[in-house]
Parts: sequence; C-alpha cells; structure tokens
Amino acid sequence: MKGKLKIILPVILLLAAAGGGAYFFILAPKPAKAAPPKVVGTLFPLSPEFVVNLSGEHYGKVSIALLLTAGAPAASTDGTAATLPEDAAVRAIVTNDLTGLPSSDLIDRPKRNAIEQKILTDLQKKTDVKVSQVLFTDVVVQ
Repeated sequence: MKGKLKIILPVILLLAAAGGGAYFFILAPKPAKAAPPKVVGTLFPLSPEFVVNLSGEHYGKVSIALLLTAGAPAASTDGTAATLPEDAAVRAIVTNDLTGLPSSDLIDRPKRNAIEQKILTDLQKKTDVKVSQVLFTDVVVQ
C-alpha cells in the first residue's frame, strides 16, 4: 500500500499542477489592454487670454492652450499661475500672428485651423518650447 501511495501521490500532485497551469495560461481571463491616450502630452492654457485688434475696426478675444510634449511648468509658490520660461516670446508670437487678421478668419473653421498651424510653426521656429499643437479654446470676435 505504501508503494502505491508513493506513486499515486506525485501523479495527483502533477495533475493538479498541470490543471492549475492550464487554467492560468489558457483559460483565465486576459487583462484588458488600456486604450492609448487620445491626448498625448500636457495641455497648458496661456493666461490671460489674448485681446487683439483685427482688421476693419474689429477686435478678437482668444483663449489659447498649448499641447506640450514635455511636462508643464509647476505653479509658483506664491499662488500665481504657472508660466512658461519663454512666456513673453510665446505671447508676442501669438499676438503678432493674430493682429490685423480679418475677423472672418477667426470665425471660419478651416482658416482658424490654418492660424493655429501658423502659430505652432512660429513657436517651433522661434522658441525652445516643446509644443505639438496650438488649440483655440475660446474665440470671440466683435
């Protein structure tokens, strides 16, 4: 009897281990793969908004956010909003690209997208800010 037990016990343990392994590798539910993020980077709103003179005695007020490929700057310790190290240069580029435009360019979606692309190109050429997209978050024309 002891001889049979020495043979049967390891066989039972081997079968149990094989069954557990089969469940773990074959039958167990697979973890769901996370969908890639739709926005890659850090959105950084420029503050305050831009108020610019447009052609034909109109003006525009535009809120802009930048999609940064590198992390956003940290907020200051005195409670004021975070700014980019090259904030003045960024604001000058945006202001120059918007000033004097026909008001219809900010209202018409394809033209507005072209303006965003122009600002992006100028920021990439003239600053060290690692930006991958310019977004107009609010546009008011009067």
